[in-house]
Amino acid sequence: MRLSRYFLPVLKENPSEAQIVSHRYMLRAGMIKQSAAGIYSWLPLGFKVLKKIETIVHEEQMRAGHIPMLMPTLQSADLWKESGRYDDYGQEMLRISDRHGRDMLYGPTNEELITDIFRSHVGSYKDLPLTLYHIQWKFRDEIRPRFGVMRGREFYMKDGYNFDLTKEDALHAYNRHLVSYLRSYERMGLQAIPMRADGGPIGGDYTHEFLVLADTGESEVFYDSAVTDLTFGDRAIDYDSVEQCQGVLEEFTSKYARTDETHDEALFNEVPEERRRVARGIEVGQIFYFGTKYSEALGANVQGPDGKQSPVHMGSHGIGVSRLLGAIIEASHDDKGIIWPEGVTPFHCGIVNLKQGDDEADAACESLYEALTAAGLEPLYDDRKERAGGKFATMDLIGLPWRITVGPRGLKNGVVELTSRRSGESEELSPEAAVQKIVEIYANHQTGRGF
Repeated sequence: MRLSRYFLPVLKENPSEAQIVSHRYMLRAGMIKQSAAGIYSWLPLGFKVLKKIETIVHEEQMRAGHIPMLMPTLQSADLWKESGRYDDYGQEMLRISDRHGRDMLYGPTNEELITDIFRSHVGSYKDLPLTLYHIQWKFRDEIRPRFGVMRGREFYMKDGYNFDLTKEDALHAYNRHLVSYLRSYERMGLQAIPMRADGGPIGGDYTHEFLVLADTGESEVFYDSAVTDLTFGDRAIDYDSVEQCQGVLEEFTSKYARTDETHDEALFNEVPEERRRVARGIEVGQIFYFGTKYSEALGANVQGPDGKQSPVHMGSHGIGVSRLLGAIIEASHDDKGIIWPEGVTPFHCGIVNLKQGDDEADAACESLYEALTAAGLEPLYDDRKERAGGKFATMDLIGLPWRITVGPRGLKNGVVELTSRRSGESEELSPEAAVQKIVEIYANHQTGRGF
């Protein structure tokens, strides 16, 4: 993509309505535009990152054996009345009526709808285990939407639902989700700590939230600092192995880490004093086991090996896809702008032409652009006739991890400048060597083109 042809409406000044870093930078970098309170249009740059995150989530869910589908945003109220949640959910639920006077709602979650799908098509234990998931827009009518995509009313979310014959099978599904979430977050350049949490309106007393530590987090968290030393890495996991998945759960949840709703001061005081930490955290996902709460209410039963009917054991598992953009920015930025991790960057590398219109500089930039594209990467070429300072400021603001700077002086010596956005360090390389280094950097990241 050439910046002269791209839609990137950057702002030079900080918007007055933006209270936190992620909201401020997303507006300034031309990623989103508010349509109504807590509702945003996703402009091209923001949309690219959103799809990168979505792709990672899809890949890790399918790796774990979970099956993608798509459910509608609007749901019939009848199912929610059947489960007993229609009146319990409160004013966060947007209730509407269609032209025939039928009660509808804009889905805040999908337990009822997925259970209805299951009960309509599955009747035997032989069809279990089964985990279905989708990534879809949801709506919760927050009383005070704020912080941009961090606390919006409309949001993009992955929610998955497991159906199992026994509690033991369902807890294996719970552990499988925990493993897949850890993989997903690390691919996005995040450390998301699983913390024991409260079930809330979803229900269930076996639940963990995944939180990214950040000063702007909405939750107070208490944890043993040793949990921040844990990484999943590139280890191979057999998702069918109960022992392996249980082992990962124990590794990542055995040390104290809780949100303020489930904090236990006595247990926390058992942690060595030098490792006790109190901080803020941003929730980016949650997993639940809630047993037969919905299957009993909605009659989702299967015939077991003994021929008897029994309600299936269920859980639900969510990742806030749109919220993750804000969380990544909160965790990875400086005073110049965003610093995207390589796994989710909208473009893999920026190319800055210091003297647009100079034949040699133009030709070198075109050659770099073509070489990176041929290698399966997406460069963003700033070919505008702007001063160098403005081009650098734009690249710093939008946060591409790597920048290649091309100018007549360097080309006379056969070099371009490769700069790391994160460290700020630069080195002079031949154009071919700069391309090769970028290709090697991204060799361990799946590039996910197409949007």
